[in-house]
This record gives sequence, C-alpha cells and structure tokens, in this order.
Amino acid sequence: MGTFPDKKSSDHIAVIGGGWAGCAAAVTLAQAGKRVSLFEAARTLGGRARRVDIDGRTLDNGQHILLGAYRSTLSLMKTVGIDAGRAMLRLPLQMRYPAGADGMDFVTPRLPAPWHMLVALFRATGLTREDKLALARFSTTARWMGWQLHDDCSVTELLERFDQTDRLNRLMWTPLCIAALNTPPQRASAQVFLNVLRDSLGARRAASDMLIPRTDLTALFPQQAAAFVESHGGSVTCGQAVASLNAAEGRWNIAFKQGADPQSCDGVVIATAPEAAADLLEGLYDTATLRALAYEPITTCYLQYPAHVRLQQPFFALTDDAGLAAWGQFVFDRGQLNSTAAPADAGLLAVVVSAAADAIAAGHAAMAAGVAVQLARQLADPQLQTPLWTKVISEKRATFSCTPGLLRPDNSGMPAGLALAGDYVAGDYPATLEAAVRSGVAAAALFA
Repeated sequence: MGTFPDKKSSDHIAVIGGGWAGCAAAVTLAQAGKRVSLFEAARTLGGRARRVDIDGRTLDNGQHILLGAYRSTLSLMKTVGIDAGRAMLRLPLQMRYPAGADGMDFVTPRLPAPWHMLVALFRATGLTREDKLALARFSTTARWMGWQLHDDCSVTELLERFDQTDRLNRLMWTPLCIAALNTPPQRASAQVFLNVLRDSLGARRAASDMLIPRTDLTALFPQQAAAFVESHGGSVTCGQAVASLNAAEGRWNIAFKQGADPQSCDGVVIATAPEAAADLLEGLYDTATLRALAYEPITTCYLQYPAHVRLQQPFFALTDDAGLAAWGQFVFDRGQLNSTAAPADAGLLAVVVSAAADAIAAGHAAMAAGVAVQLARQLADPQLQTPLWTKVISEKRATFSCTPGLLRPDNSGMPAGLALAGDYVAGDYPATLEAAVRSGVAAAALFA
C-alpha cells in the first residue's frame, strides 16, 4: 500500500459515495478532526440501502434485518445521535412460520448464551427429534472447530458434512444463508456463512437479536451521518457524480460529470459500487478484482391491503410455495414497524425475495401475483390474494455473489492518499450493512 501524506487535523478528505460505507467513513473522518467533503451521485443518501418515494409513499429499496452483532453499525449510530432502541425493533433470534406454511416455530428466550439456543431448540415446534439433534450437532461441532474451515466449500456441502436433515435445511439453514449472504446455499461460501453464525449464534445472546428498522433506511443512519459531518465543518453534496481522479503535487484533483468546478484534496475515500470504483481507479490500481465480482439481486414486493389487515407478529418466515414462479422468504408488517404509525403503512406488507434472478425474469406483475398467492396460502387468508396496490422494487446488483474462496479487493496496492470502502472490500462478512460500515471505518483509519 502506498505511503499516506503526513497527517494533519486540517487535512481535507473527500469521500466519493454516500452509501453506508461512505457515510461511515465520513463520520469517522469528521470525528477525527478532518475536513470532509462527501459527494453522492444520487439525490438520496444510502446507496443500496436507501429511502425511496413512490406514489406518495415513503418506502425502502429493500427491507433489512440487522443483528445485535453489528457492533460497528450500532456504535456509529450512537455517535451520530441515533437511539437504536427507538429506531429499530429488537427481537430475539427466531425463525417463525405462519400456520399454513408447514414450517416451524423457533424462538430464543432471553437467557445467557448458549442456554438461549438450547432452550429454544427444546421448545421448538415443527421439528422432529432427528432435526433437533442435527441442529445441536452442527452448533456443537462448529464451536469446537472455532467456526473455521481448512478449505472453503459451498454451504450445501457444509450441511451435508454435518448430516443436516432435509427439513432443517429447508426451514432453517437455507433461509438463513439466503438472508445473510444473498447467495443460494449450493454456491454460497460456507466460511463466510460460519463467520456470520460465529458472531451471532456463537456469541453472547444479545448478538443474535434481530433488529428491524422502524424508520426508512436513509433516516436510520445516512441522514444523521450527513448532519454530523456538516456539524463538524464538512460538506455533503448529493446529485454530484465524480468523473475522474488525478494526482498533482501530492494532492488529488476531483473532476465532476456535471461541469462543477474541480476540487483538490489531501486524500480520497472511494466508496462507490465496484464498477464505478474500477472506472475511477483505472490506470491507478489493478481493477481486475473489482471488475471480476458477480452480483445477486434482491427484490422487495410491497402489497397494500385494507388497513385492518395485520400479521400476528411483526414478521414471518415463508416457505417455498411449490408451483409459484416467484416466492418470498420473509414477510414484514410495515404497519407494526413504522415508528410514526403513519396511516399509509397500516395494512402494508413487505415481502423479501432474495437471490431473485429467476423471479425478476418473470416480470414485476407476475412476481407480485405469485407473492400474493403465497401469502394467501401460508397465512390462510384468501383476501391476501387480491391486494389493493402493489409495487416491486428490484436491486439487480444488490450484493456481490458470495462464493467459496472469492477474492475480494482490498487497500493493498492503492496509490498514496486513496482508500477503498464498500461492503465488497475484503473482510469476514458478506455484503451487509455491517460490512459496509466496517469498511468505511477501516478506510478512514488510514488517514488518522
């Protein structure tokens, strides 16, 4: 890695990209006394986890679940003044299916680890004795192994090695793998999956808690991050795309696509999507790893029903409904989640369809229709088959495809004064909000 210039509290550092990684870098730099200029090409901060305004509604481009193990994310939220207890609904780790889904009911009690998992397993319904023994065997052996593999393999291969039952794979491991890695288990990295399990199932009980946003994703962190940067003498500019970078006399010059005056700064954090980062770094850094990444989509299907429609709990897991071209893995009751109790959210359900390439190919109308049928069947409520309004939001490149042994880009070999941030940067985690925040904090630390 190149040598960074002498560090001064007056250093002017630019951050290109206002997603969660860029916002994390900007907050960390501002906190360290740097003068920060954050540039985001879109009109809304948040990147691939942001607010969208559609048909007079405030929605998200994807429904998210965070974990209590997301220490960096929770720490930065506190730094910028966000009360996580109010901004998110904290639930114990659970995998609960509606009665019509032929699923299971697994909820961890608020007991110290590992007792919370053992008691949950004992109390779980919908699993046979063989299923429970297989789950206990997996957890015990993974702990004994230190959650480490000598050689990475697919999650499917890992589950076969641990003799996991078909039912347990279908109801527990497959949905957890898809939710965490957004990659189907047959081609998902077992080591990265174990890393997530290590920090949640294998850690203290609170680390396994599920945190569901009560506010839109931009307000959850990026909006407050921007206010923090500005309050510390920095600037945040949306709708400003960067065209190129070039070095001159120990500083970096930034040119913009919209014809705005170029800016000069002491250092730059590049926190864009991989392809955009590769374009900016072409000729400055070996971009082959950035350009080699493959991607997985995530789709969220919003369905509006009459205001009286309400799930029995804030969210349910869903099973693969045979015969449907499109099916979701989780359904969320937005009316129960919205902290402002907005009337428009009453009766609004959000269904997440991860690793959704095949479902997207069928078209948005077919996807919404298939999801509505799935909800009507599994929630045993025929009226759910005919929603009043639907909206499908797809992020075609939501995450990188988290495959075994994947080579991810890092900051080694970067030119002096440049740093890379993003959920795709080399690290323990898959493409999650925590991975994005960790990478932003790490990139900022290079300028400390």
